[in-house]
Amino acid sequence: MSHVTLPSDPPGGRRAALIWGVGVCVYLVAVIFRTSLGVAGLDAADRFGVNASALSTFSILQLLVYAGMQIPVGLMVDRLGTKKVLTLGVVLFTLGQLGFALSPSYGMALASRALLGCGDAMTFISVLRLGTRWFPARRGPLIAQVAGLFGVVGNLVSTIVIARTLDGLGWTATFAGSSLAGLVVLVLVVLFLKDHPEGYEPEPAQHAGVAYVRRQIAESWREPGTRLGMWVHFTTQFPAMVFLLLWGLPFLVEEQGLSRGAAGDMLTLTVLSNMVFGMTYGQIIARHHGARVPLALGTVAATGVVWAATLAYPGDHAPMWVLAALCVVLGACGPASMIGFDFARPANPPERQGTASGIVNMGGFTASITTLFAVGVLLDATGDDYRVAFSSVFVLQALGVAQILRLRARTARLERERLVASRVEAVHVPAA
Repeated sequence: MSHVTLPSDPPGGRRAALIWGVGVCVYLVAVIFRTSLGVAGLDAADRFGVNASALSTFSILQLLVYAGMQIPVGLMVDRLGTKKVLTLGVVLFTLGQLGFALSPSYGMALASRALLGCGDAMTFISVLRLGTRWFPARRGPLIAQVAGLFGVVGNLVSTIVIARTLDGLGWTATFAGSSLAGLVVLVLVVLFLKDHPEGYEPEPAQHAGVAYVRRQIAESWREPGTRLGMWVHFTTQFPAMVFLLLWGLPFLVEEQGLSRGAAGDMLTLTVLSNMVFGMTYGQIIARHHGARVPLALGTVAATGVVWAATLAYPGDHAPMWVLAALCVVLGACGPASMIGFDFARPANPPERQGTASGIVNMGGFTASITTLFAVGVLLDATGDDYRVAFSSVFVLQALGVAQILRLRARTARLERERLVASRVEAVHVPAA
């Protein structure tokens, strides 16, 4: 399929890559901070003397703030631009990470994770918006997957570096030392980031206030592509998010009998798998737009089958090859969730991209919050029966698949109509 480049399409190029790279570095650091608790869950439980439900509250509160901020952040990006929003985000998540390092009590640690979640919420949508301002629209799917790939690198840093420094340097030195990365990216944003190339300034916003906000949200939500994108993100992201963010390490150590080192290697396998799937999915979707729904549903199906095989395996522990298969398949969840943004992008005009992306991004994090809470409560209620607790994954998968199947046909029809209209407009020559 040939691509039509409209006159308003930004050119991309080396400078675009460098500017966008600054934004991606911010997202990478945000993910390191976000996922650092995933390898420190057992340490946090000992440090603050809390049970499974209280431990899950760390991640639930962080993600609750993150999800709740998505639409406001989308509106902020549409109104204020990327640089201002990213700058504020870096300040907040750096203060949150430093506060978590120094917190003497469970309550202060919770407040620090909430602050971190608020800053983290401002990063990914800003990076997506930066990509649409600096690169041609045809690069959108690949740009989103590459951004997600850098998030995976941040996750890899957590599973390898943070895990090892916790053992060697202890809690305070590890988390306080990592917060220095926030200062580095803050300098990069202030000195080098630009919202858009020269000559490609967006149209100034004509409206403000409550009516403008309501209209932006309502018009974005009215698009089936936005809602389909949200449900794709909802259904695909949360199994890996829950596993990597908090419950993977305790499950592998306490339920499956692995050492902490072996469990860390399994989490690393998930992250490496994510990197491979991210590049693969990005290339497939860039060439075959119709592969989006099959890839998303295929990922959900594979995740459900492998989770069921792991939980239902007879005996006390599943063999290593089953656990390895689980970790590899979970690696596809993040890249599959990026597909959601590729449904919302063509469904919304440039002035609504931030708001629409915020709605999509709420999906997976809402599912993650729900599952984190359910797993923690079920573990406490069943005496740490991980098989019962992790079965909550299947309920949310079923809900999401039903919504994807309901919305996919209408979304595809509207996309075809818009594509035909844009081609006609691009080749139309007015009469003299």
